[in-house]
Amino acid sequence: MEFTEFSEKVVQINRVSKKTKGGNRIGFSVLIVVGDRQGQVGVGLGKAADVATAIQKGIKRAKRYLVKAPLKGQTIPCAIRLKRGAAEVLLKPAPVGTGIIAGGAVRAVVEAAGIKNIVAKILGSNNKASNVYATLEALKKLNQLDKIKKGK
Repeated sequence: MEFTEFSEKVVQINRVSKKTKGGNRIGFSVLIVVGDRQGQVGVGLGKAADVATAIQKGIKRAKRYLVKAPLKGQTIPCAIRLKRGAAEVLLKPAPVGTGIIAGGAVRAVVEAAGIKNIVAKILGSNNKASNVYATLEALKKLNQLDKIKKGK
């Protein structure tokens, strides 16, 4: 197994508190995106009493569930519009030199995957976690479509 260097990007840190008999119990929830910038990307949600531990847990989970994003040069093979829950994302290929035109949540996933030229739009929810998972689902679907296309 070859070792590849992963880039890690924290998308969101939430402070959550729970009422207990002894008072409030404070914890943190961290959404993190991990990718090797060569087509592999993963998303992890880590929860812990402190931020550092939550980040480590998120990274571990993200590396466990990596998704292969199809690349055609520096962009994606075709446009895709996907709805997952309340979140809806639109990803479109772009010519060389366009760069990444995308919102924060989608941008984090696309950069980690190594896509350099893309136009994306978040159409549904404003929830960062929902948008990240919808983008990951869109890349999975693109990979399946690309495999079917190459099979014919």
